[in-house]
Amino acid sequence: MRRLADAKDYIITAIILLVAIGLMVSRHDGGLQNARKISITVLSYLEQPLSNIRIYRQALTTNTYLQRQNILMQDELSRLRSVEQQNRILRDLLNLREESEHPLISVKVVAKELTGLNNSLTINAGSDDGAEQGMPLINSDGLIGHISFTAGKYSQVLPYSNSLFRVSARIQSSRAYGIVSWSGRSDYELVLQYVPQTIPVEIGQIVETSGASNQFPPGIPIGEITEVEPGRGVETQTIYVRAFADLFTLSEAFIVTFEPDSTINELLNQQEELF
Repeated sequence: MRRLADAKDYIITAIILLVAIGLMVSRHDGGLQNARKISITVLSYLEQPLSNIRIYRQALTTNTYLQRQNILMQDELSRLRSVEQQNRILRDLLNLREESEHPLISVKVVAKELTGLNNSLTINAGSDDGAEQGMPLINSDGLIGHISFTAGKYSQVLPYSNSLFRVSARIQSSRAYGIVSWSGRSDYELVLQYVPQTIPVEIGQIVETSGASNQFPPGIPIGEITEVEPGRGVETQTIYVRAFADLFTLSEAFIVTFEPDSTINELLNQQEELF
């Protein structure tokens, strides 16, 4: 009976509180309306900053996504450019093979040593493939060097950027002949010497192999004239040439199976023995 009396008191108290709250709300309805107006006004002022925060967060997320996509697109673009360059090189090499007057042996460069005066290249063709010492190595840009040593499956190449490299050359559209060697000033710079000062030489003219040394066939492009210096106390001028072939990006090339005329070699040997 005591528990029922206690519960009864709680129920009566709750009813009284509900009635009081209802009376209070009914009597202060205007105050609640004002409170609603104030809250709506405050929310209207807060809506714009909150909206800006939401837009900013969305922009950050979008920017991160776009940056990721940009990196992927740049990587894909780089890959496509590399493939395009490789296709261009192979296409030029095919055209060179079709236009060449001499049989060509296609090779790949498997090793490079381009750090000093005695630079060298190694290619994946040797005596078993028909490569011989002295044969020139070229690509679609021009002369690279000549074979210095051969083995069964590989050959060592002496490139133009070697202090021992020499080749008889001429200036296109003129009778100016000389010897091309590496200047040593930069990786791509060659020097053409023994050209008489009476022969006019202009920057931009093309230098090619002359064929006069009976070592290389004539007409292989070597480079472009970039600078001309008159000789001091001599009757020849010094001509600087920028090589066409890029040794650092070189990957594929051709060996020109050019064999020097044996009769000319015999005459040269007889002359050396005579003098």
